[in-house]
Amino acid sequence: MRQLDLDRVVRAHVIAPHPDDEAIGAFGLIKALRTRGAIVDVTLVTDGGASHAESQSWPRARLRDTRYAETRRVLRRAGIRRQDLRFLGYADGELGFAGPGTEARLARDLARRPRPDLIVTPSVNDNHADHRATAAAVKRAWPGSIARLSYLVWPRIQPHRPRPRGRILRLPLRSRAKMKQAALKLYRSQFGQLVDDVDGFEISRDLRVRFGHPVERFGIQP
Repeated sequence: MRQLDLDRVVRAHVIAPHPDDEAIGAFGLIKALRTRGAIVDVTLVTDGGASHAESQSWPRARLRDTRYAETRRVLRRAGIRRQDLRFLGYADGELGFAGPGTEARLARDLARRPRPDLIVTPSVNDNHADHRATAAAVKRAWPGSIARLSYLVWPRIQPHRPRPRGRILRLPLRSRAKMKQAALKLYRSQFGQLVDDVDGFEISRDLRVRFGHPVERFGIQP
């Protein structure tokens, strides 16, 4: 494993399939880049509205707005400016099954931002179909010559720590570890706030520990 050298990054683009993936996969990296003065664009691909699909008191529009507000609060802690954050609003839970036309449209949407010199993308090996579809669109959006790091949220074989395949770069968070753990808790809609959907997603204690690990790991994409 090698340490991650961020000193030459001038502009990065972090892409997250759902609100909270950016914090789980790369909060420490985002904070480190902003501390060094790099511009960091963050794009949230889906609306996050499928996490509690059966909730009566939290219809999809309310849940979407809540999760977007949570994302803004989280990323303010990482130093992200409002103008550098975009929400594309694709349907949560449907992106991975929407087909090549949607993938091509997403690639065009992603490429509308200024060209970065570092792209941070979900892993193509993630167990969630929305993550894999996002990764495929990222691959189409920019030339392969741009440096890429991938993060893995949902490994295909559980339980184990989320480590992308191939060569790994690691970013020890040090003092940023507690900042990341505190920021994750701002996603209250994922921590049991929504109680009228028994099948709704919730970040359990075990997931909280794993998502808040004091070292972020990134795969290097060819």
